[in-house]
Amino acid sequence: MRIATWNVNSIRTRVGRVTDWLARTNTDVLAMQEIKCKPEQFPVAAFEEAGYKITMHGLNQWNGVAFASKIEAEDVEIGFSDMPGFGPELAPEARAIGATFNGVRVWSLYVPNGRTLADPHYLYKLEWLDRLAAASAEWNENEPEVPLALMGDFNIAPLDTDVWDINDFVGATHVSAPERQAFEAFEQIGLTDVVRPRLPEGYTYWDYQQLRFPRNEGMRIDFILGNEAFAERVTNAVIDRDERKGEGPSDHVPVVVDIS
Repeated sequence: MRIATWNVNSIRTRVGRVTDWLARTNTDVLAMQEIKCKPEQFPVAAFEEAGYKITMHGLNQWNGVAFASKIEAEDVEIGFSDMPGFGPELAPEARAIGATFNGVRVWSLYVPNGRTLADPHYLYKLEWLDRLAAASAEWNENEPEVPLALMGDFNIAPLDTDVWDINDFVGATHVSAPERQAFEAFEQIGLTDVVRPRLPEGYTYWDYQQLRFPRNEGMRIDFILGNEAFAERVTNAVIDRDERKGEGPSDHVPVVVDIS
């Protein structure tokens, strides 16, 4: 089974690119983030024509997560236990959806950006990650035999080499010690980055501004974290850099794994 994650940065804008990519790569399950639409706005017909079913969670023109799959989604779950909200009313956002495909439990996750170290959104990000780690630990402890993968845009660069120049990130989000500690917490509960052992280098995101892509000034912030039952089944991994090229690309590219 081929499983991938991709922050598509508006599915209505990039529906053609995504469906073409799915057909070309024969991907079975794609976890998407930043779909930026409500259910009635999602271009379902285009995916159905390509042979894919859609499972999604979107509340407005922001955030939003989804799966496109050849396989029927089972045990769909919107959000996770104690997932925090944001804003004056602590409203929950469309940032997490889980489903099981052929016995593999997959989550599509769009971690809050954090904005700046002084912004309330930064504390929200850390709390969101802490609650996700707690929920993940419970899932893995209760059913360690079930392959589990957390996939998506984590908005964290865990290593200095995951950004083009760490000196440009002094005092910035994505590389702060608390964020990196929050990322390391997933390893402590038994989840590992299943892509890095096969692809130790490579970015997954390049900003649209300042010619970041032509200069290869990118960041590695999209990940697939799997428990032992998932990791031992991974046979190959790809960061599809070419999807940042051409007309109208997302600022992120697909991260793909094959599992036996």
